[in-house]
Formats: sequence, structure tokens, C-alpha cells
Amino acid sequence: MNAYRNLKPAVSLSLVAMLLALSGNAAYAGDGHDHGDAPAAVTSNGPKRQPDGRVFLPKPAQHQLAIRTLTVTESEQPKVFELAGKVMMDPNAGGKVQAALAGRLAAGPQGLPVLGQRVRKGDVLAYVVPTSGAIERSNQVAQQAELQAARSLAEKRLARLKELSDTVPRKDIEAAESELASLTGRLQAVGAGLSNRDALVAPVSGVIASANAVAGQVLEARELVFEVVDPSRLQIEALAYDAVQAQSIANAAVAIGSERIDLKLLGVAKSLRDQALPMTFAGQSDALAKLAVGQPVKVFAQTAQRIKGLQVPLGSVLKNPANQAIVWVKEAPEVFEPRLVTYDPLDGTSVTITSGIKAGERVATQGASFINQVR
Repeated sequence: MNAYRNLKPAVSLSLVAMLLALSGNAAYAGDGHDHGDAPAAVTSNGPKRQPDGRVFLPKPAQHQLAIRTLTVTESEQPKVFELAGKVMMDPNAGGKVQAALAGRLAAGPQGLPVLGQRVRKGDVLAYVVPTSGAIERSNQVAQQAELQAARSLAEKRLARLKELSDTVPRKDIEAAESELASLTGRLQAVGAGLSNRDALVAPVSGVIASANAVAGQVLEARELVFEVVDPSRLQIEALAYDAVQAQSIANAAVAIGSERIDLKLLGVAKSLRDQALPMTFAGQSDALAKLAVGQPVKVFAQTAQRIKGLQVPLGSVLKNPANQAIVWVKEAPEVFEPRLVTYDPLDGTSVTITSGIKAGERVATQGASFINQVR
């Protein structure tokens, strides 16, 4: 019994030593339970495109990219077609300054005006000093000298006749006075032709829209020097290639950035220009003042015909890699699905979706381009 008690501590110590030796070696899993040498996969919660084309976009990423959605509803919208147009000056509030004769350009009282400078009607913008050839100028100088000599003789003759007024008929004195006045006028006309300058004045009040003026520049007759425009009275001219469409316009609009400007139809031409009918529109003066004369714009003409569809902002419609029109529909809080759609233009800032989505669905209206870039 005592021997057994002495053996038990020794066995216990040997078991502890064996466990300590085994603990120093790496532990291995059994066959079929190991994971190989590959590292463990890391779960990613970032934006990514799924195999079916949907995009997973977490809420933090949506806030960072400022993604906004809108629940669309079906309604009736007018049938709209696009017209190519450009900004024009109002003929009653704009004008051109042209040289009436050939000459050399000289600065006006306030110097040559610059682009954007405001001027008033009647202000002298510049002068045109007439130029002539050497032979023509020498002939004018000779004619001037001849007229001066003739006027000097006429003055002396009139003075003698007045001294003899008691014996000379009154008609001779009046004839001498008339001859002197005629010679004086002819001399002034010749002198004006040699030294006079033509003033270029502003035809209307407004701003300088274009300037082709440099001091000392030689101008030809009818050459355009300045254009003056009143920016608060601009118009838009559009071209319609279908006469039926031109006669069916009820309203129109033009988009300047994200701003929509309503236009009023002033008139439709009755003669073709390059196989198209020109139409003139007027709009809000403050909004159109941001445009420049000659700037191309798109006019969205509305007809009385109505179509059913869902109105969404123009920025919601994008292109997929196949160049097809799509919108991104929010299927779940963090999942967006691309939908192929067909649409008609509306007013330059919105479009009418005619197929591809249903009423009640949420469409990405802001930041949709960021969703389209997720890969």
C-alpha cells in the first residue's frame, strides 16, 4: 500500500511533463477539417456591382455621394419636340454701328469702348476720318484754292457796289451777295471733305456686344465696327422643319443649366429659310439676360397632344455600356437596379418616361451618375 502511494506522484509528474512537451508543438486539425494554407476571407461592405447588374451601395456611401431618390407617379404630359435655336437681339433694342464711308478709325471723346461697356443712345463711340488718293486730294486742294480766290473777288466786287448803292441798281447788289454766299458754301463743302470726320454713334442704349475697333484701323464703307445690345430684351429664334409642327405649338421652354424658362411665341415666318420656318420667341428678361447673342440653345415646343408617363429629372436618365437609356431604381435600402427605359423630352430639365418603370417605384434623381460608375 505504501509502495502504491509512493508511485502515484511519480506517474503524475510524468504525465504533466508529457503534456508540457506536446503543448510546445503546433496543434493540427484532423483530416478534412483543415483550411489549407489560404488566409481567411475578409468580408467587404463597400459599394460593388453584383453579377446580375444590380449595385450594392451601403447607407454611409449613399450619404457621402448625396444619393437622392424620388417616388414617381403617372400623369399626363404634353407631347414635346425639340427645335434648334439661337439667341437673337431684339431689333427694337439692339443695333449695328457701321462705317458709312471709307476712312481711318479714330477714338471718340471717351476713347474706344470695350466689350461689355454700357452706352447710351447718341453717344459718340468713334470717328472715321475719310481717306482719299493723292490725285483726288490734290484736285480738292486746287479746287479749294480756286474757290478762295473767287470768293475774295466776290467780296471786293460787293464792297464796290455797296459804295455806289445810290447809282447801282439794287438787283446788282443782291446778285453779288448771292454769288458770295454760293462761293462761301462751296468752299465750306470742299473744306469739310478734306478735314471732316464721320461720327459713329450708338443707335440704342445698351452694352457693347462686339467690337472690331483699333485706333488707326482702315475701314471700308459698310464695315461693321460695333454691336450694341440691350441684354434685358433678348429673343430666341428657332427653326422648324415641319410646317404642321410649327402651327401646333401651344407653349415652349428653354433650359439654362437646371433652370427652366418659359417662352412666348411671337410669330412664325411665312417664308422658308434653308428649308425651315423661322419662329421667334420671347421670355423672361432677367433669365435671358444670362445668354449671349448667337448662343445656340434647344427650344422644347409643347403641343396640345397629351401622353401618359412618369416625369423624372433629366439627370436620372443615363447610358449603359450598350448605349441604352437606363434609370436606377431603388429596390432595397442598399440595392439599386438598372432599368431600360424609353422617354420623351419635356422641358429641358425633365423627361417623360413612357416605359421601363412603374408608378410608385423610387428612382435615383441625384447622384445617379455615381451609381452608374460602381464596378
